[in-house]
Amino acid sequence: MMNFSTLPDITGGQLLQLAEDRPLVHLLTDSRKPVLHEGSCFFAITGERHDGHDYIRTLYESGIHQFVVEKNFPIKNFPQANVLLVDSAVQALQKIVAHHRAQFSIPVIGITGSNGKTIVKEWLYQLLTHEFTIVKNPGSYNSQIGVPLSVWHMQQHHQLGIFEAGVSHVNEMKKLRDIIQPAYGIFTTIGSAHDESFKSREQKIEEKLNLFSSVSALLYCKDHQEIDAAIKKTTIPTVSWGKSSQADISVSGQAGSLHFSWPTKKIEFHTHTPFGDAASIENVTHCIVMMLILGYTPSIIQQRINMLRAVPMRLELKEGINQCQVIDDTYNNDLAGLQMSIDFLRNQHQKQTKTIILSDILESGLDGEELVGRIAALISTSGVSKFIGIGKNLSKHSHFFQADSRFFISTEAFLESMKPDWFQQEMILVKGARVFQFEKIVNALQKKVHGTVMEINLGALVHNLNEFRARLKTGTKLMVMVKAFAYGSGSIDIANVLQFHKVNYLGVAYADEGVDLRRNNITIPIMVMNPSSDGFQAMMQNNLEPEVYSFKILRELIAFLNGQPMTIHLKLDTGMHRLGFEEEETDELVETLKENQGIHVASVFTHLAGADEKAHDEFSATQVERFTRMTEKISRALNIHPMLHVLNTSGIMRFPDWQFDMVRLGIGLYGANPTAGLSKLRPVATLKTVVSQVKKIKRGETIGYGRRGMAEQDITLATIAIGYADGFNRAFSRGVGEVLVNGQRARVVGNVCMDMTMIDVTGIDAQEGDEVIVFGERLPVEEVAAKINTIPYEILTNTSERVKRVLVAESI
Repeated sequence: MMNFSTLPDITGGQLLQLAEDRPLVHLLTDSRKPVLHEGSCFFAITGERHDGHDYIRTLYESGIHQFVVEKNFPIKNFPQANVLLVDSAVQALQKIVAHHRAQFSIPVIGITGSNGKTIVKEWLYQLLTHEFTIVKNPGSYNSQIGVPLSVWHMQQHHQLGIFEAGVSHVNEMKKLRDIIQPAYGIFTTIGSAHDESFKSREQKIEEKLNLFSSVSALLYCKDHQEIDAAIKKTTIPTVSWGKSSQADISVSGQAGSLHFSWPTKKIEFHTHTPFGDAASIENVTHCIVMMLILGYTPSIIQQRINMLRAVPMRLELKEGINQCQVIDDTYNNDLAGLQMSIDFLRNQHQKQTKTIILSDILESGLDGEELVGRIAALISTSGVSKFIGIGKNLSKHSHFFQADSRFFISTEAFLESMKPDWFQQEMILVKGARVFQFEKIVNALQKKVHGTVMEINLGALVHNLNEFRARLKTGTKLMVMVKAFAYGSGSIDIANVLQFHKVNYLGVAYADEGVDLRRNNITIPIMVMNPSSDGFQAMMQNNLEPEVYSFKILRELIAFLNGQPMTIHLKLDTGMHRLGFEEEETDELVETLKENQGIHVASVFTHLAGADEKAHDEFSATQVERFTRMTEKISRALNIHPMLHVLNTSGIMRFPDWQFDMVRLGIGLYGANPTAGLSKLRPVATLKTVVSQVKKIKRGETIGYGRRGMAEQDITLATIAIGYADGFNRAFSRGVGEVLVNGQRARVVGNVCMDMTMIDVTGIDAQEGDEVIVFGERLPVEEVAAKINTIPYEILTNTSERVKRVLVAESI
């Protein structure tokens, strides 16, 4: 363990203040995820969108007193702080962890490549954990910051490290190599990710190969010609595998059965795998070859492969009993992963009561009492109200935990004792090692609904948010629209994520939507776009800010306020001709506001009628000119400086010069692209259902209401659990609509029913219970909308609220 006083020698930085020489225990880079411990140290990173120095005061006041900074600041106001000044906080972090890593001589497996890194890492963890106490990246922490934060967890009791590393620019991998110091390497695949940052694909491969300059063996698939060609130019010791006769290890066979031949080692055997898709077969082959390199016998390898399970790359937020929400993180359990899960729980504000159900952490290498002490320390700073520990070790050392805790020897003991009324309006994190079978607990706590779900990918949503933020000029604020149930995605949960990522404003359509957000602990400013007089009281009580677009609504509001203050937003009609004050009404509007000084105008805005089409650019420019005239007149006459905004999603994409003070992000956040451009958006919503029944239909037989479906030949018919009551429009009837079943398209047969739809699955291996994709990444919502001559907005917002929303985020 290193102390703060040693950091200048390690980093080359300048020690500005040493109030007390404390140890470094927790390294923090995200101000939203503080670990309140005397050994916590915050690295203030100056990024493109956020400056860590802006949060030092808040962190200091919360109890964090060690900082690595890139800028001078008034230290006299921080008398208890230890402060190190460096040129780059990220590089300082990397040097500190590289120094930490150098204290250990354990072997490490380093993994890189465009795809498969995380899967290979997690499968190796499953396969090797019987012999080794392993430290690894939590999730896909493989970046310039993620890798050092992962390697920092390496301790004396660990016997093996498995770390993945990714790069997006040149000259990055050498820094990660110095931190990981791998003895063995795996190069998975090469693809198009980050191609734009390199002169060529060859340069990108060469950059990735820097990870392996000192390994004793690098394994790779020789069938990847680009990787093979680049490796041949190096002196890195390799073990290649593949179909090629030039590979060190010949691998042949079909899905489920593989034959391995390594002539120089006189090794030859067959193995059966539980996976059939090409990507999984390649990933598991990497793992098998690594096990051969490490000396495992074919019989042990087969035993371990039989136990291998698919890796859930996310945790899920599910609707629970008694108005609870359940965070399903039941794949594995270690200290690093627990910290990530607690961070996720801490930043869910939909419920005030937070509960953790946790299993023993197995094979940690730590003394049982020390391990539980560390767990209790993490939980004590997490804001958790209730704790349930399951396992012998947690039960034995229960004295570490607060009064409102329960302990059970096993999962079965908990389920036998559990009463549904134990949990009321809570956010419940369920996290356990796989052997504890915590999926049984999730099933007991989850609200039972039918098999159609809208899956909301929070990682994709944050990715899209950052794509739009990257287009904004410095100082431009961001309002995000969460009206219409957040375009079908679930307003409360989406608003919580947006609040966590510090957007400036939320926009809702009606007052009751805003009230619902306030009741669920959303505190950032909210604009109500369609206010009515019967909602004024609720808006005032919940600090909601109405859009005022007419004299009628303005006068009703003035009468209601009776001199009380309120913040509003003025809507101007510059050519959309939907809502808003006309230019000729400006004088009267100004006089009315002068007479009512209690009304504070937070912003003035308009809406472009044709921002998504180039054909209307001239008209858009005319609107902006009119808006500028009107706002200058209002600001001058009232002597105010309100925020100005005109751009929606399409406008953000197309008109950077018209950003003014704020922009309004709508459907683009959810991955739908209303105009050409910004192809990096990722779909956020995936609508899924299941096959309820499969049957054979003879030629000439009819299907569905009105006998609208006709079998032109013998077909296989599947009924899926979605209908127009779920939002699957009747316009998709009779062959218009398509869905994906096991990756293959299947057309709708006959009419869409209220709760069910029939599809033709002839030639598709469809079974009852199989997953069906209605729209998502492989069947874009834009394409689905085009089939019935509508827009993605309608498809997304028409998805019924009876369809359960399941939020997914990265886990492990």
